Amino acid sequence: MPASIKLHQLRAFVEVTRQGSIRAASRVAKLSQPALSKSVQELEEALGAPLFIRQRQGVQLTATGKDFFRHASLILEELRVAQEEVQQRLGQAGGSVNIGVGGSIARTLMPKVITQFHHLFPEVSVRILEGQLVTLLPELRQGELDFTINTWSPGHQDNELSYETLMERDYCVVVRKGHPLANATSLEALRHCSWTMPSPNGSYYQLLQDLFADSGPLPAITITCETFMACASLLAQSDFVSILSQDFFTDPLVGHRLVALKLREKMPRATFCLIRRKDTALTPMGAQLARLFRQQSQALVLA
Repeated sequence: MPASIKLHQLRAFVEVTRQGSIRAASRVAKLSQPALSKSVQELEEALGAPLFIRQRQGVQLTATGKDFFRHASLILEELRVAQEEVQQRLGQAGGSVNIGVGGSIARTLMPKVITQFHHLFPEVSVRILEGQLVTLLPELRQGELDFTINTWSPGHQDNELSYETLMERDYCVVVRKGHPLANATSLEALRHCSWTMPSPNGSYYQLLQDLFADSGPLPAITITCETFMACASLLAQSDFVSILSQDFFTDPLVGHRLVALKLREKMPRATFCLIRRKDTALTPMGAQLARLFRQQSQALVLA
């Protein structure tokens, strides 16, 4: 009969994996290094396989460790969700909600939604990650994110996830004010420029890649910016070209420094979805936050 695995062993293993070393994990978990090391060793003995390669500068997961980490982190997150759900159904409005948002969502819906949510549930902590869907998928699959609101391309759908359409938004080609090609009227005139865009895999930007491919060689996309602020700052201070949501012009920090080009080609509309794991129910607080995002999405569509 296999040896039983204890929760403190899973927690020690997951924390060491996330921090990259016993020393760093002990600071975060507020446990002694010997206690953490003992828990990990007991877990390895229970599994009958090494999970880490110990190195002077830290630890590295073995192949078995990588596979086991996916299960262990999901188990702990499922337990957290279950515990918070019980507490919240008993009227204890504490706990936490972890979400991911795309760059345009971070500057349109998110501030209003989070302000409203915090007013309604001030005891609940919220963790927000900004990024494209492809960069948030690992944490979403492992249960570290309750949901994300992001774009996705119709050809990319993960069977483990559910996709709830919230709204569609217009996108446009963007350059800085005073750009040498600020009066360009076609994509062809911009094809030789240096472009910056997020990773295309599974997001709206996959549609753009397909659009360029249909009309000729792809432009040189040598700089990949996964966050809105990195992209917008680069555009505002250089001659790079990108494609962003028209909503970004309301951004008080950089929106006034950029212009949308009036091109013959119409950019495809972006579909924004609330994306989460199929096999995990949201906690009551997570469901409340998702409800507020739905309401604000509808308000933005009707505005």
